[in-house]
Amino acid sequence: MTSPTPGILLISDPFLKDPNFTRTVVLLCEHQDEGSFGFVLNKTLDAKLEDVVKEAEGLDLPLYEGGPVQKNTLHFLHRQPGLIPGGTEVIKGVYWGGDFEEVLGQLREGTLDPDDIRFFIGYSGWSAGQLNDELEQKTWITRQANLNLVFHHDKDLVWQEALKELGGEYRQMINYPIDPQLN
Repeated sequence: MTSPTPGILLISDPFLKDPNFTRTVVLLCEHQDEGSFGFVLNKTLDAKLEDVVKEAEGLDLPLYEGGPVQKNTLHFLHRQPGLIPGGTEVIKGVYWGGDFEEVLGQLREGTLDPDDIRFFIGYSGWSAGQLNDELEQKTWITRQANLNLVFHHDKDLVWQEALKELGGEYRQMINYPIDPQLN
C-alpha cells in the first residue's frame, strides 16, 4: 500500500458499495493531518463547462464530477504550466488550479488544447484521519498517478487501466462483478 500523499491514485475496491465512488479513481491532490482532497478522474456529468460558467459560453468542454463535496465549486487540473500561471504541481506534469481567466482566454484563442485540461464540479474530501481509516479497511487500492491516467482519452477505461498496470491479482479485479452475489 502506498501511503496517502499528493499524486497518489485512490482506486476504489471492486466491491465498494458507496455510489459516489463505485469503480472510481481519485487523484489525491492534498493530504494533511487536517484532511485530504482530490478529484474523481472517471465520472463525467451531463453538463458542459459553458452550462455552468457564463464566461465560458461557446466552450463545449466536458465537466467531471470531482466528488460529492461542494458541488457548487469548479476546479481544474491541467498539464500546461507555461500557459496557465498560478497552479500547484500535484505530480510531475500535472497541476491543480491556476488563473481561470487565462484558461478561458487560452481556450478561446486555441493555444490551450482541451485535452490538456479537465474541469471538475465538486471534489472528494476526507476529514482528519478518515482517509487513513478507509485505507486500513482496504476501501482503496493505492498507486502513484501518472500523466496518462490523469488525462486518459477514455474515462470509462481509467479504473481498469489503473488496476491493470499494477499487474498480478489487481489485473484480475477488472473482471469482478460489482455485486459478487449476482455472480
